[in-house]
Amino acid sequence: MTSFSRAGRALAILLAPFALVQPLLAQQAAPPPPVEVQPLPPVPQPQALQTGSEVPWLYKGSDVPVDEKWLFGQMKNGVRYAVRRNGVPPRQVSIRVRIDAGSLHETDKEQGYAHLLEHLLFRESKYLGQAEAIYAWQRLGATFGSDANAETSPTHTAYKLDIPNIDDAKLSESFKLLSGMIREPVLNDANVSAERPIVLAEKRERGGAGLRMADLTRQTFFAGQRLATRSPIGTDETLKAANGKDVKAFYDRWYRPENTVIVVVGDADPMVLAGLVEQWFGDWKGTGKPGVAPDFGDPVPPAGAQDDGVTGAPIGQLAVGVEPDLPRSLTYAVMRPWRQVTDTIKYNEGLLTDAVAQAIINRRLESRARGGGSFLYAQVQQDDVSRSTDATFVTFAPLTGDWQAALADVRAVIADALTNPPTQEEIDREVAEFDVVFANGVEQETVESGSDLANNVVNAVDIRETVAAPKVVLDVFRGMKPRLTPDVVLERTRGLFEGTVTRSVYVTPTAGEADVGVLKLALAAEAKVDGTARLAAQSISFDELPPVGSPGAITAQNPLGVLEIEQVDFANGVKALVWANDAEPGRVTVRVRFGAGYRAFDKDNAVYAALGQGALVGSGVGELGQNELDRLATGRKIGFDFAIDEAVFTFTAQTRSEDVNDQLYLFAAKLGMPRWDKDPVIRAKAASELAYNTYSTSPGGILNRDLEYLVTGGDERFATPDPAALKTATPEGFRAVWEPLLKQGPIEVLVFGEFDHPAVIEQLRLTFGALPRREPIPADVAARVPPFAPTSATPSVVTHRGDANQAAAVVAWPSGGGVASLRESRQLEILTQLFNNRLMDALRERAGASYSPQVFSNWPTDLASGGRITALAQLEPEFVPVFFAEAEKIARDLAASPPTADELERVTEPLSQMIRRASTGNQFWLYNLEGATQDPQRVILLRSLLADYSQTSPQVMQFLADRYLAKASPFRLAIIPEGQTLAEAPAAGASANATLTAPSGR
Repeated sequence: MTSFSRAGRALAILLAPFALVQPLLAQQAAPPPPVEVQPLPPVPQPQALQTGSEVPWLYKGSDVPVDEKWLFGQMKNGVRYAVRRNGVPPRQVSIRVRIDAGSLHETDKEQGYAHLLEHLLFRESKYLGQAEAIYAWQRLGATFGSDANAETSPTHTAYKLDIPNIDDAKLSESFKLLSGMIREPVLNDANVSAERPIVLAEKRERGGAGLRMADLTRQTFFAGQRLATRSPIGTDETLKAANGKDVKAFYDRWYRPENTVIVVVGDADPMVLAGLVEQWFGDWKGTGKPGVAPDFGDPVPPAGAQDDGVTGAPIGQLAVGVEPDLPRSLTYAVMRPWRQVTDTIKYNEGLLTDAVAQAIINRRLESRARGGGSFLYAQVQQDDVSRSTDATFVTFAPLTGDWQAALADVRAVIADALTNPPTQEEIDREVAEFDVVFANGVEQETVESGSDLANNVVNAVDIRETVAAPKVVLDVFRGMKPRLTPDVVLERTRGLFEGTVTRSVYVTPTAGEADVGVLKLALAAEAKVDGTARLAAQSISFDELPPVGSPGAITAQNPLGVLEIEQVDFANGVKALVWANDAEPGRVTVRVRFGAGYRAFDKDNAVYAALGQGALVGSGVGELGQNELDRLATGRKIGFDFAIDEAVFTFTAQTRSEDVNDQLYLFAAKLGMPRWDKDPVIRAKAASELAYNTYSTSPGGILNRDLEYLVTGGDERFATPDPAALKTATPEGFRAVWEPLLKQGPIEVLVFGEFDHPAVIEQLRLTFGALPRREPIPADVAARVPPFAPTSATPSVVTHRGDANQAAAVVAWPSGGGVASLRESRQLEILTQLFNNRLMDALRERAGASYSPQVFSNWPTDLASGGRITALAQLEPEFVPVFFAEAEKIARDLAASPPTADELERVTEPLSQMIRRASTGNQFWLYNLEGATQDPQRVILLRSLLADYSQTSPQVMQFLADRYLAKASPFRLAIIPEGQTLAEAPAAGASANATLTAPSGR
């Protein structure tokens, strides 16, 4: 897309008058002196493009039609590239550099070097001094961690840059800086020593029970292969022994032109993009002797192995892991050697048939779980893992210690799929689901983001396959549909469960519950064939469903006053915001805001808030249970996300133009004629009980589970229910709590996207307009706001049961809430980003805190108060006092002296660009306008949004820091390992051995 969509044009019209408006409290600054701009050298014409009859490098040997929107090139030095014009979002360019080397390419002594190199390239390079990369990309408008990032996998290392607000100068500078990072990093002992603690911190943060079981699983499933002994994060021993010379030797072997693919997608002339690739990478030459890719190995069964009782494959390596804080889970896999394929249409037709076969089995397994089976969930998935194996994995979670019964039930469903063909109706149902996905891909092609397109090519290169245009995928699928017969699907199903060896891992919290011998016997036992999980295939039509009520009356229908959005009011009090636009072809977002949110709960019924998020949707609508709703949605794009916010409940769905009316019916019917099936509540209880102890396995888990509860001073509404609380919950109690809540409080419906405007207005009248008038939210409920924890001279301390070298620390300051001070809250976002940058600088070097330090602001717009600013980090226990000292020092410094102009620019430019990019989609406008039917001030405040986030002054930041940080009493929390105490903070001057009593079982 090379021009603004309607939403993009609207953004320009809406914000142009406010581009120079100073935000709240801002002060005018003197204009900078003029800078003489040197003309840029011309970008050379690309010479290595593969044009005419030449087959692009990505499609060699394939009959998949070349996506003509891409330009491909291969330079003499071996660098391959792909470039493409794309204007989503406008004025952004996404650059990916993929190096064909990951952890599988390391020697035993080099484990972790590929990932360490990823860090070192950001550390220092030809055009960037030490630790300058983050600042440089921020000045170009990129947010570090999202717009500027990298990843290391077993098979590759990929560098990812999304540069917003691009122009010729920024584009040239981006290629220059990136080329210096890739081609000429500074790899010496000093830089290795500086980055080592950060990498070790990442390793530490990933540790604990989850990592131990992940390692056990990897070592078991890939026994005898390189993948079994290599993780991208490396080992303590190899990382601590790393030095500049050895890391450079790894770099020289693998960071070479012939191992490099560069992908560039953006709102620019693709010939210019290709020219820049050739300009900055065309004369690159490797150093020293190139590396030779090692053999990753094949899965091999042990001699004389007994056969699996379902697949007939020999049973190989097995393991039982005991972790008291992890729920039960069992995975077994039928494994085959991975071989590079010729990516042809026929090959892809086989993959699509496999996908249909898996979907049929998974729907049967889900039906069994929903109906009160012996397992919480179960899934079958074929996967090609790190070019090491082609495997079919079966994973499930037993509900009790009788894992053998659960295994037998899962295997029985699979045995039926291997013995008897599916019905044509089952096949047609799954085909309809795939068809809508692929058709939606065609509709959405013009709004697919450049970053996603670039990532798709990188992933295709990694798995040694091609990319296909959405229309090609749809045509291939529709062309093969007549050949998807029961016998064909049965044959492909059997192929999924044929293999070289079967391996398995069982994780349990209870020692003695299983051992390898018992697991082997269970897998070797012949499975019974059970076809009772097969679902009735008859379709259900929306036309057969009862009306929500008597059609309502429209009492007002007026422009909202912004863009082309219309407000529609109904006689029953329901209000809707409707915006028909073509910003996202074929896509519609529907959101329903209703009720009181977390305000509706208290300590006596808080357990049902958590269960509601897992069971409310599944409990059904009218005469339709979850299985019937699934059938109703067949061949449609229907969603049903439910969330509880501070002051409101929300239903949200992404749907299509042709399905939006049905989506509105379902949402309205859930409010007007809810069903109260018991099984979803029982299942949600079981899931919550099984998951509860997993939070205790790391400080990050404790943060996820308890931070909201602790920072609100023990408000039970924000507690994660423990097993004792869950035992008190019943399906009857669930209905007693939720039934009145679905009838309470105002309703606001937002419909944004491409749709038939008159038809949607009429459907709103027939659905939401037909609902009974709502009951008011009680005054005492409406007045509830989240409290703030009492503060003290010493931090509160809670413990976790993870590794002894893991800890976390939190400092939180109360702020505010409501729409009246919304502009000030936007300025607080700038302040928190300033804080975040300073905290990262302080902790990465001093405490080896990886990239985990973060500072964020939460300002509830639907409540008058209850917001806060939070700073947190995961680190080693001895550095928790350092965190408190540094966080409080930064808070004081921000209040005592204003930030520099450069600091502000590195925050406001990325924020400005983030808003400009986001505002080209409907989600941005929906998020910022929700609630406007109840509070029209939100519409007025929308006009200053860009300015509020991107324009400020050092004095404003100092003022806000003084108000919200220096003059407020913070809540401090330390999460440390069981059995340890917190040392005195070296600079905070306070002992930190206080404790906080958590709820029972916590």
